[in-house]
Amino acid sequence: MPSMPQETCWTLIQAAQRGSPEQREEFGRRYLPAVRAYLTARWRGGPMEGELEDGIQEVFIACFREGGALERVQRDTERGFRGFLFGVVRNVALHLERTQARRSARQDSPPDSRLPADDPGLSMAFDRGYARSIMREAASLMASRAQDGDAEARRRVALLELRFEEGLPIREIALRWEVEANLLHNEYAKAGREFRSALRHVVGLNERCAPERLDRECDRLLALLG
Repeated sequence: MPSMPQETCWTLIQAAQRGSPEQREEFGRRYLPAVRAYLTARWRGGPMEGELEDGIQEVFIACFREGGALERVQRDTERGFRGFLFGVVRNVALHLERTQARRSARQDSPPDSRLPADDPGLSMAFDRGYARSIMREAASLMASRAQDGDAEARRRVALLELRFEEGLPIREIALRWEVEANLLHNEYAKAGREFRSALRHVVGLNERCAPERLDRECDRLLALLG
């Protein structure tokens, strides 16, 4: 769970719009998983597969260029940031496919996506990548909160790191820490509640969810990652 300054996507967008290299780099790092997942799913096994890295770069160029996507997005967009970014990636993919098709027309083998733009598998691939980004933000927020807490709060962060990043079962962590497994299960349950609180905060800020939708959206993101 890497520690990073806690910024909502909207704060990050504003900084990236002003041309801050550090914030543009952070924006790219944060949302790369979703962009890569979508383009990989869209172009896998097809003639555009070799254009993946260039396609990813084009998405972020489209975001950062003067008059580009980030200058058009509005904080009160009904889609939330997920819907906005999905639209950017899809439009860039279509543009690149059509450009390459025109270049290859003389060869009678115009490249195109193996999947239609509205294929649900593409949305699912994007959502899983986006969910991973949101989970990292929530984990970072939980770690940041723990820094202001006591040693037990910091230990719960370490517990989640061992459980999910290293895949260790509770019984093995208990042996490593020389504590009773039953006590650690209680700590794990509390850590889960603290992570859920951080997740609700991050989702609420990023997606502008109404209170009645917030828990459903958290559940959906968690379900996407199994």
